[in-house]
Amino acid sequence: MKPAYLKWAFALSLGGTLFAGYLSFYKLFAKSCAFNEPCPTFLGYPACWFGLVLFGLMCVVSLIGLYGPFTTKMTARFNVTVSLLGIAFAGYFTQKEIASWLAGNAPSYQLGLPTCAYGLVFYVIIFAISLRPAKDVKPTA
Repeated sequence: MKPAYLKWAFALSLGGTLFAGYLSFYKLFAKSCAFNEPCPTFLGYPACWFGLVLFGLMCVVSLIGLYGPFTTKMTARFNVTVSLLGIAFAGYFTQKEIASWLAGNAPSYQLGLPTCAYGLVFYVIIFAISLRPAKDVKPTA
C-alpha cells in the first residue's frame, strides 16, 4: 500500500499542470495571456510554459511513484528539488508582478493575485509535503 503522500503529490502536481497548461495553451492559441494579465517571460518564452514543464515533471514522477517502481523516498526527493526550483522561479515573477501592481503599473488581477502567485502556492505546498513523506508500507501476508 502506497502512502497518502504520493496521492497528494500527484493530485497537487496534476492541479498545477492543468492550471499551467490552461495558461500555456491560452497564450499559444489566443496570442495573449489569460485573465487579462501581463505575460511575464523568461528567456523569451512565457513563464507559464516553464511552470507547465516543472509541474508536468512532478506529476509524471509522482504517478510513477504511485503506480510504478519509484519509491516514496525517490519521488519525494525529486519533488523537493523541482518544487524548490519552482518556488524560486514563481517567487521571482510573483514578486515582480506584485511590485508593479503596487506601483500602479499593472492591471487589477481577475483572480485577485497574479497567476504566478497561485503556482507559487502549489510549489510551496508540494515542497512542504515532500520534505517528510510517509514511508512505503509493505503489505503483510
